[in-house]
Amino acid sequence: MAGDNRDWRPDATDELTALLQERIVVLDGAMGTAIQRDRPDEAGYRGERFADWPSDVQGNNDLLTLTQPDLIAGIHREYLDAGADIIETNTFNANAVSMADYGMQELAYELNSESARLARRVADEVAAATGRTRYVAGALGPTTRTASISPDVNDPGARNVSFDELVAAYLTAARGLVDGGADLLVVETIFDTLNAKAAIFAVETLFDETGRRWPVVISGTITDASGRTLSGQTTEAFWNSVRHARPLAVGLNCALGAKEMRPYLAELARLADTFVSAYPNAGLPNAFGEYDEAAAETAAVVAEFADAGFVNIVGGCCGTTPEHVAAIARAVEGKKHREPAVVRPALRLSGLEPFAVDEDSLFVNVGSAPTSPAPPASAT
Repeated sequence: MAGDNRDWRPDATDELTALLQERIVVLDGAMGTAIQRDRPDEAGYRGERFADWPSDVQGNNDLLTLTQPDLIAGIHREYLDAGADIIETNTFNANAVSMADYGMQELAYELNSESARLARRVADEVAAATGRTRYVAGALGPTTRTASISPDVNDPGARNVSFDELVAAYLTAARGLVDGGADLLVVETIFDTLNAKAAIFAVETLFDETGRRWPVVISGTITDASGRTLSGQTTEAFWNSVRHARPLAVGLNCALGAKEMRPYLAELARLADTFVSAYPNAGLPNAFGEYDEAAAETAAVVAEFADAGFVNIVGGCCGTTPEHVAAIARAVEGKKHREPAVVRPALRLSGLEPFAVDEDSLFVNVGSAPTSPAPPASAT
């Protein structure tokens, strides 16, 4: 039913576009890092409602929205006070596929809607106090399963999740997020582009069902120095695979620190005819899986991203804290925002590598998407 939910936010596409054309926008930092800092125990995760749940739930960070809402609200407020324009909901794993690990898949809609309502309340309170609009991004994580890679080394064709299962899980999550008051949706930490395609199909289905759209940000993750996602795509191939979604922004997050992310972000900034986001980890993890990079060091690299003309949205991923976000916000303040690339019309395809056929010259172009001045009015 179109237009029948009074909790839906007005379409923020034009407002966010205008803001991104004015300055670099700041996203929040890591939710998990802040939760680990406060270290709830098993009883803290369970709360009263899930005191008798048959399996352990410690580590199910998304559940804390229901059992420790004040903790999650406090983290949101810290990031907003640090200068974030956008906060993400505590829903990275709040989908039926991931929640099945705890036997909690039936909670998926509630977790997403309540997380969005909680973030919305805090964002609106801070906006009212500061006179500056704050936005809520509904986070759609990659799930704990991959549609492209076999979980069994002895059976390359095996899969433990189907495309249809992923679509159903993402659709439930996305519906909960917009019903709870999210301004935009972020498909993030994409290590398998087929999972991302399922998420895109789900949100497009939601848009068809509701008769309206929400802004979408798509953020992939380059997993190591190979310069590829876990499912094997290069940065350009990844962009070719998802650009049909017409996202408000495309970007990279997680897996790498800012220094290591730079060459792949530079490539995306060269290619994307939309806005670009970057929220790296606080460096690479140490031997104990912890992050040691100081806020000033992360902020200095992100500031260089801005100076190089790479970014429109910046923030932090694993290991980043409100201190990191505050330093990033100060570092990019007043710096020029990136202008979306103007790319020649072409047939752009992708497997693990990109493939393009230039419309004008019919020149086959593998691994490159040259930019050019805007095409003449007669071009298609």
